[in-house]
Amino acid sequence: MLSRSRILLFITITLSCLAAAAQAETKDQRPNIVYILADDLGYGDLGCYGQKMIATPNIDRLAQEGMKFTQHYAGNAVCTPSRSSLLTGKHPGNVRHRDNPRFVDSYGFLPQETTFAEAMKEAGYATAITGKWHVGDRNDTEDIAPYHGFDYNYCVGFPYPEGGVEHWPSHLFENGKMVKIPENQNGQRGAYMDDLYTDAAIRFLNERDNEKPFILFLSFQGVHVPMDGKISPDYANKDWPEVEKVFASMLQNLDTNTGRFLKELETQGLAKNTVVFFTSDNGPHLEGGHDHRFFNSNGPLRGAKRDLLEGGIRVPLIVRWPDIVPQHSQSDHVSAFWDMLPTFVDIAGEPLPADTDGISFLPTLTGNKQEKHAFLYWENQEYGGQQAVLENDWKLYRKGIIDNSNAEWELYNITSDPAELHDIASKYPQVVRQLSRRASDSHTPSPIAPLFK
Repeated sequence: MLSRSRILLFITITLSCLAAAAQAETKDQRPNIVYILADDLGYGDLGCYGQKMIATPNIDRLAQEGMKFTQHYAGNAVCTPSRSSLLTGKHPGNVRHRDNPRFVDSYGFLPQETTFAEAMKEAGYATAITGKWHVGDRNDTEDIAPYHGFDYNYCVGFPYPEGGVEHWPSHLFENGKMVKIPENQNGQRGAYMDDLYTDAAIRFLNERDNEKPFILFLSFQGVHVPMDGKISPDYANKDWPEVEKVFASMLQNLDTNTGRFLKELETQGLAKNTVVFFTSDNGPHLEGGHDHRFFNSNGPLRGAKRDLLEGGIRVPLIVRWPDIVPQHSQSDHVSAFWDMLPTFVDIAGEPLPADTDGISFLPTLTGNKQEKHAFLYWENQEYGGQQAVLENDWKLYRKGIIDNSNAEWELYNITSDPAELHDIASKYPQVVRQLSRRASDSHTPSPIAPLFK
């Protein structure tokens, strides 16, 4: 029979253990956030958005388990300015990056610019990026991800992988240090870049600080050129051009890696408390011999990568948040990349920053009243300089403005004419005047990439 003193000691130890367990359970329970970004994936490239020829079961399942957006817009129609809007919450007339520089000429953010990683780090989140950065990739500068809020980072950097290889890199950079890829030395093709990025994302899950919620930016290289991937057995015998078999296989790989990462969230018991976003940085490309029309990659839209027409900037967006976002749901809320920073901060329960052009769409995800943009604005230097304004049904667009600041505007009703086939500017001059004033007011001159001479 236990003595009184031993019983008291047992009770004391038990209570201490229970207290420790209770303390462990009070760690930050705010939701984790995963933002998955494809590269050059079109509005019509996924099965859940109408793709008939290429299977994307893992991403389609994500849509079935969450909300599909029908009018979400990229930050721009090319990589760098699009990602700049995403990271800083600024629209294309305010961001530092207006063009798409080569890696050797790349430049980063100004010191006073805040990225969503810095905002979330300040909110107490662990932060990570695995994949494409492309807003300053020189490791001999402070333009790279480690200097802009990402505690863990696994990215391409300078010097760029040997031979300019984009899908079979000779090396990558982990937390700023070069890591050689043994399988890809001397021109070998043993380790595919997006597989490596997914491995790193899973590695982050395994090694992260469990006391903190996390935000992970999984930034894929696929399906960007070059068209350079192993052809899948599922498409090898198709009566298709060889380059389209490669494209389909690269998209399949993107879907497989997305599924592999989502499975890891489930395995680690993280899926229920993790908000997953899936989207693309701009519309489909027509480069490297690939023709986006072969798979109807832009769906019902006209234009592609580099265009500020709908096909260049309207992109898929899928959001899954178990028990919060209704399954099999769809939203026509108009949103854009510069809405992501305020949305992430809102999910974290922090006050929204005052210096953002974006609007949190957390209310749309949670079924509450949603504030809307009065209009959206884009500009870039492609096709001689372009501008576009979207306000309700109206889309104003023009190009060739670097040399001709008086270039004519085109006007479309994207509700009745989503393909932007019928220019109705001459019928609605007052709308053209109103929206052109929006464009003028939204453009901040850039010393690096001027829009007008």
